[in-house]
Amino acid sequence: MNETVTPTKDEITFGLLSHLSQLAGFVVPFGGIVAPLVIWQVKKEQSAYVAEHAKEALNFQISIALYSLICLPLICVFIGFILLGVLMLFEIVMIVIASMKANEGVLYRYPLCIRFVK
Repeated sequence: MNETVTPTKDEITFGLLSHLSQLAGFVVPFGGIVAPLVIWQVKKEQSAYVAEHAKEALNFQISIALYSLICLPLICVFIGFILLGVLMLFEIVMIVIASMKANEGVLYRYPLCIRFVK
């Protein structure tokens, strides 16, 4: 993404929605993955800024899903409950931080995020 280009108000709004839409995953199964995917598919040709935010949100949700799957077998030894709780808290905090950065017009890179979608 070209850092010298200032995003428009609409681009900032869609960048913000890309991150906030991940919270749909707490209400609708896979909603946190589907929403950024739809935003990325619709806006990738129109705005590199929105595409980068949507891809980052999508990659973060895929990474969180993978980490959750790793935690599931650990529920048998009870450490999985703790790890899932910490993972959920981490997810919410990172979504809020990324949303604030997107609202400022800055591209945010999630920590511990595996970039599946390039």
